[in-house]
Amino acid sequence: MGIPIFQVDAFTDKPFAGNPAAVVFLKTMPDEAWLLAVAREMNLSETAFLVPEKDGWRLRWFTPAVEVDLCGHATLASAHVIYENGMPDDFTVRFYTKSGPLSALKKNGGIELDLPLITLEKAEAPAGLAAALGAEPEELARSGRHYVAELSEAGVRALAPDFAKLKALPMDDITVTARADGEYDFVSRVFAPAEGLNEDPVTGSAHCALAYYWQAKLGKTEFNAYQASARGGSLRVKLAGGRVKITGAAVTVFRGELA
Repeated sequence: MGIPIFQVDAFTDKPFAGNPAAVVFLKTMPDEAWLLAVAREMNLSETAFLVPEKDGWRLRWFTPAVEVDLCGHATLASAHVIYENGMPDDFTVRFYTKSGPLSALKKNGGIELDLPLITLEKAEAPAGLAAALGAEPEELARSGRHYVAELSEAGVRALAPDFAKLKALPMDDITVTARADGEYDFVSRVFAPAEGLNEDPVTGSAHCALAYYWQAKLGKTEFNAYQASARGGSLRVKLAGGRVKITGAAVTVFRGELA
């Protein structure tokens, strides 16, 4: 028997939209070189690796270039596969990760993730940021090497960064965001060339920071959000007790085995 592997489109209810993730189920966790080799082979924004542990699963996430500390869409994809393969809908799926315990539960027509809140502080722009982005941020905040830049909605949607220049800056990634008109409270896009991803299609972890960013500006704790990449994806986001609840749908695209 080979190693079960699934490809899932997350934060969408239709195939070939949202953010694709590979989900690999293992009996024991292999060494990091093997995990990274599989992630490179899959060449998706994230590959999730799961091993049974305690009352849940040990979960690690890899881009084609690096391991990351938190990934929302690959967590959603993992929970989706677990439910799709026989887990009762009222069962809370528990994950043990570099970002601490996370959980998922089928709820409100989707899967609700319980993720950590990421707080932000105001930041000065690194030299060359505007030239790399192709726009001057109206406001800039950060959490460590993760940046959030506010633009207009039209600016977010039209942005065409210079990824070589962006990769050279002292940051891991940057989320651009704006207030939205219509059904969404805010829109965003995420660029992470330093992590092997020029643009991430739909980013759950970024919304752990965007919830913090927009709560004061909009005076609310629940949001309808849209990530305006070429594939696009919708998220329902809620602040609750120092955590962030992110709800989305997911669709399995294929099932197979690693040799």
